[in-house]
Amino acid sequence: MGRGVLLTSNLPQLQNLIKRDPVAYKEEFLQQWNHYNSIRQIFKINPDEQAQHFRELVAFIAQVAQCYPKETAQFPSHLSSMLLENYGTLAPDTRKSLGVITSIDLLKTLFPLLPRTVSSSLRSFIRRTILSDIRTANLRTKNHKLNRAVQAMLFGMGKLRAASGPSNAVQNGGEAMWAVVLTKELWKKGIWNDGKSVSIVALGCFHPVVKVQSASLHFFLGSDDEQEDSDDEDEDNAPSAKTLQHRREINKKTRSGDKKIRKSIKSIKSKQKRKADLTTPNFPALQLLNDPQTFGEKLYDNLNRYDKRLSLDHKILVMQLVSRVMGAHKLCVLGFYTYVMKYLTYHQLRVPAILVALAQSVHDFTPPDALTPVVRKLAQEFVHPGVGSEVIAAGLNAIREVCRRQPWSMEEELLGDLVEYRKSRDKAVTAAARGLLQLFREVNPGMLKRRQRGKEASMGMAQGAQPLQFGHSAEAAVDIEGLVLLEDHLNKLRAEEGLGSGAEDEDGEAGWEGWDLESDSENSSESGDWVDVESDGDKDLDISDSDDEAEKSSAKAKANSEGAGQADEIAASRISSLATTKILTPADFALLNDLRLQAASQAVERGGGSSAKRKLAALESNKKSLAQAGNTEETFISENDILGARKKAKSDYAERIASIEKGREGREKFGSMKGKKNKAAPSSSTNREKARNKPIMMILASGAVKSKKKASLREKQQKLRAHIERAKKSYH
Repeated sequence: MGRGVLLTSNLPQLQNLIKRDPVAYKEEFLQQWNHYNSIRQIFKINPDEQAQHFRELVAFIAQVAQCYPKETAQFPSHLSSMLLENYGTLAPDTRKSLGVITSIDLLKTLFPLLPRTVSSSLRSFIRRTILSDIRTANLRTKNHKLNRAVQAMLFGMGKLRAASGPSNAVQNGGEAMWAVVLTKELWKKGIWNDGKSVSIVALGCFHPVVKVQSASLHFFLGSDDEQEDSDDEDEDNAPSAKTLQHRREINKKTRSGDKKIRKSIKSIKSKQKRKADLTTPNFPALQLLNDPQTFGEKLYDNLNRYDKRLSLDHKILVMQLVSRVMGAHKLCVLGFYTYVMKYLTYHQLRVPAILVALAQSVHDFTPPDALTPVVRKLAQEFVHPGVGSEVIAAGLNAIREVCRRQPWSMEEELLGDLVEYRKSRDKAVTAAARGLLQLFREVNPGMLKRRQRGKEASMGMAQGAQPLQFGHSAEAAVDIEGLVLLEDHLNKLRAEEGLGSGAEDEDGEAGWEGWDLESDSENSSESGDWVDVESDGDKDLDISDSDDEAEKSSAKAKANSEGAGQADEIAASRISSLATTKILTPADFALLNDLRLQAASQAVERGGGSSAKRKLAALESNKKSLAQAGNTEETFISENDILGARKKAKSDYAERIASIEKGREGREKFGSMKGKKNKAAPSSSTNREKARNKPIMMILASGAVKSKKKASLREKQQKLRAHIERAKKSYH
């Protein structure tokens, strides 16, 4: 083949030949490389000159750079500097490179462009490229090197630079905002779920720009209202199921088309279901906070320092986050209660949200001395005859939620006054007062009057039951409940694997069947008491000269039940050493819950009595609540818990219109059906038909009737003759 075809205008042919034999066509490549360098110098001076030819050269070198890595070592840096220096003047086609640059170098180039560029298309392209690159790198396994490098860059973008002028403040705010947005997107897609990503967003909670603070606060509260465009092009551009059905009705009907539409609808529904399953709130983010005590104190300091500068909505966001951090980690930020007290008035805007934040911040380690003034303030502002019933109900519910977490914050005289509201005529107030009464019947009935305590509380006090004082616990925790079952189960699995039984691939639940009894027998072999009981029972059964089979079976069942009961007592008294030798994972705790549930069900089957049944019911309800708690925000209270049961609120205009439209569904079009029912073509009734049904008073006042009354004799004769003529004609 002649070299004449290897011209500048025939770069695709040269690219094909170089990929086949790089050594033979090295001179031609070097010629094009020198040509690229000269065009690049021209491009720096005037980007519009020879832009099309320059794009072709860049695409050509990007495709063949892997064949000449030594000669093209500076090519990625050329692309990076060109993007950073001329991102505003580059044409859209020139802004793309084809896999020459590594992921880390590419991200280092793209991250600074996000806050600088004013082109929305370039911003969306960079954002989509960053997210897809990180997701692809972490698709099979976690790419820790890339993740650490990206997180370090995001940390640098989130921090405020030392030299802060007006332009720098805006720039730093944009960089920090993009750092928070990208971290939130990666967390939402499940790519990042570690403490470093949480630390990046936590850094944004203290940023001087309020917009960055708000985005970070929404991340922790799980209340993001921002509609962020996804980087998944398939999800963005994919048609909906209704659109596919509409296309099917219009287009030509074929079997293959039906099959494609059914397959597309099935995939759309599976994506929607998967997306709904992956929607998780950010309660785990609160648990991953580094040094939550310092985080909560800094949030409160910023809230107190910039109280007059921040808006009410933003202050409520900070209050909610501070309260959730305090409740989740059982922290004590005592100044928070003093700050909240000035907002505890019934005419305060958004006071239900403030009451929710107050209740969520209380836990059993909160000092009662700090809460007693708060409870007294709530009673004085919300619970008195001068306010409406909804205000009283909200105040009683707020006091109940505070006292549920710290009962010793209530005063005895105040409790007696609040409980009297159970005689109110308003249903919401009565329910709130009864809830407060029932709470103190359970936690501290001694603060109630004798006639208000109830039967169970009075019996408990008669038996000497006393509530624990603040800071006291019933008994020190020495072990995790049921950990012995997990230890025995793991020991049994190790023994089976050692024997080579091949039970590794067996289903977990199938392998647990009958495990507890076997483990009890194994454990009993280590205990002398259990061996003695079993051997005595066997001897009694062997020596027994009774010929009655029923007696034998009953004696055997009794011995087995007694032995199982003693085995349960021995297992309960044992203290497992597994927690000191192994780090328990969430999977271990899930297995532990299943083993406890199985042990409780077997205890009920053996006739364990009412206590075993209550324990089984408690474990089942706990498992059900954990399964249903897909939204972990249920661990916190909502504004509806504070407002309580209310009368049905009056609907606004939009709700009334929606109700009317809903009632019209499935009905025919409005209008009279007279004259339309029995006709082939739908039409209205005639004027003659309508005249027959007119009221008599309307007819008497009509012009036709009045003209008849005023007609002369001559007119009457003419009408009569005309009537006779018409009758003759119709007769013949």
